[in-house]
Amino acid sequence: MELYQYLLICPLVFLGGFVDSVAGGGGLITLPTYFLAGIPTHIAAGTNKVVNGIGTATASVGYLKNGKVNLSIALPAAVGALAGSAAGARLALLLSDALLKGLMLVALPLVAVFLMVKKDFGMETGEGPTVSPRRRLIISLLIGLLIGGYDGLVGPGTGTFMIIAFTALLHLDLISASGCAKVGNLASNAAAAVVYLLSGKVLWAIVVPAALCNALGGWCGSQYSIRGGSRRVRGMIFVVLGLLFLKMLWEFLL
Repeated sequence: MELYQYLLICPLVFLGGFVDSVAGGGGLITLPTYFLAGIPTHIAAGTNKVVNGIGTATASVGYLKNGKVNLSIALPAAVGALAGSAAGARLALLLSDALLKGLMLVALPLVAVFLMVKKDFGMETGEGPTVSPRRRLIISLLIGLLIGGYDGLVGPGTGTFMIIAFTALLHLDLISASGCAKVGNLASNAAAAVVYLLSGKVLWAIVVPAALCNALGGWCGSQYSIRGGSRRVRGMIFVVLGLLFLKMLWEFLL
């Protein structure tokens, strides 16, 4: 690791933690940052999981302390995410660098497509049809399993996908959806991180400083979200959308 790599990674990882805590999608910032610093794909993905897992844990504490996490939804989603992410991460290790980057390039715009089509997204108030406890358990588990699998395989945009799913399927308001997404995302990050750790795909030279920056960003983001309400979450989701389009445009022009 060179000094310029630390100076490049740490500020952007802080920003990624902040954005991820509010609306998900922090991987859109952090993962390309590791690539930009010259870190190989699988090691970048493993390091990103360990670092972001610590930041997500900090953000989760912020939401929990403020009563913005519905545990009857978040915990089943976390269980599903553990299994899904571990399977996804194992599959990712079997893929070539070129194929893994290709999957990322295809997967990331899915968030943008959904938000562009569903123009009223973010207007939900948390009111909607009553979901029975049994159905809520099953839906939460499936959300965790499917999106956790995506997280282990690809990663960026996972939190945003979870917020969308909790809002659309379980009628949560955006703040509660963000809090539940943090808990589910924490589980998927942890499972994938263990797989990468056991495979030796983590760059320890950057983990501690990057994790501190990401955790600080996650805590600041959770406070920003809680104090600003759903309006700020919705606004940040569209910031993530803008970053996604800029990334796609840059890669297209290259």
